[in-house]
Amino acid sequence: MSSSYYDDLEVRPAPMREQAIAERLPATIAAALKAPGWARQLAGVDPAAVTSREALAKLPLLRKSDLVALQKAAPPFGGFNTVAPGQAKRILMSPGPIFEFQALGEDIYGAGRAAFAAGIRAGDIAINCFSYHLTPGAYVLETGLEAVGCAVIPGGVGNTEQQVDAIAHVRPSAYAGTPDFLKVLLDHAAKTGRDVSSLRRGLVSGAALPPSLRDELRIRGVSVLQCYAIAEAGVIAYESSAREGLIVAEHLLVEIVKPGTGDPVADGEVGEVVVTSFNPFYPMIRLATGDLSAVLPGESPCGRTNMRIRGWLGRADQTTKVKGMFVHPGQVVEVGKRHPQLGRVRLVVTRANEQDQMTLHAECAMPSQALVQEVGVTLQAVTKLRGEVALVAPASLPNDGKVIADERPV
Repeated sequence: MSSSYYDDLEVRPAPMREQAIAERLPATIAAALKAPGWARQLAGVDPAAVTSREALAKLPLLRKSDLVALQKAAPPFGGFNTVAPGQAKRILMSPGPIFEFQALGEDIYGAGRAAFAAGIRAGDIAINCFSYHLTPGAYVLETGLEAVGCAVIPGGVGNTEQQVDAIAHVRPSAYAGTPDFLKVLLDHAAKTGRDVSSLRRGLVSGAALPPSLRDELRIRGVSVLQCYAIAEAGVIAYESSAREGLIVAEHLLVEIVKPGTGDPVADGEVGEVVVTSFNPFYPMIRLATGDLSAVLPGESPCGRTNMRIRGWLGRADQTTKVKGMFVHPGQVVEVGKRHPQLGRVRLVVTRANEQDQMTLHAECAMPSQALVQEVGVTLQAVTKLRGEVALVAPASLPNDGKVIADERPV
């Protein structure tokens, strides 16, 4: 196999890939049905009959937005794990909260090929700036970095001064994290005169990568490629050097469906991303992510043959990712409930200076600076993200049912 590819799965003919999927689906569904959650979700399904994308499309969707309630009803994983929780490598927690089962095994999230496509190789050193505190992002990327033979500095988020010191001393060549925080590190290094020029490549995720930010990072010496991942299935798709869409990972199956339904849309039409994974310990069968994308016709010029998608095109529901963390409507409502002085609330997400920004607009008859500060503390406690608070006049927010308004450019 050419050193240009992670393995020969990436360049196999499309019919061969579809045949492999058809062979794996029945066994995956049969194994899943042993778990009580999947037995309820797929009641009446004959695994032997699900041998194609068309047959799979007849199965019901499992909405990621429903996992919180399902897990509360049947902790810790809603009954969707096929082995006992104690057999997990890690039990993680995404905002919501949604508890995540990290299975044993090498590169279980399929992140190795994303790291490889980003130019990261055996013997490299990478600093991983996703959060290691409860949330799964750092572990998704770390398993991929380990799979390509890369040493990892577990930087986590924040502690900018210490992280710049570590980069200047250890001289990593690669970065993993959000593109926003990479800019923060480069800005701080420039301000303090620290040498971080060893950073040459980056695998970024969890936040928007507009062309302006990509170009700025490239001019400053770091060439970054992006991947799109979720905790339940790992890397869904990743960018290659061709930079023409994101290539679907080989360890799962992706559908694009009409929002609000499970019906696949035509190639090129925007719809909701639905994933099916083949993880034997924590399978996902038609998990509706809530993200919007579209199939990009044809194969990538880089030679990889799997389906391509256009990348993240927004949310099919109001759940929104800010600085790599999901913020759910229920969390915004909870902030309002903790302060009886507030009326209708609305979280507005914008972008300024290449950074995600969020502001909680809350109706209030008797505003005060003290209340602004109290609500800000609650907002950070509930969402784990800092945001501004704007108290506005009663009845001034739109009565449109929208709790989160994502106003960032797509």
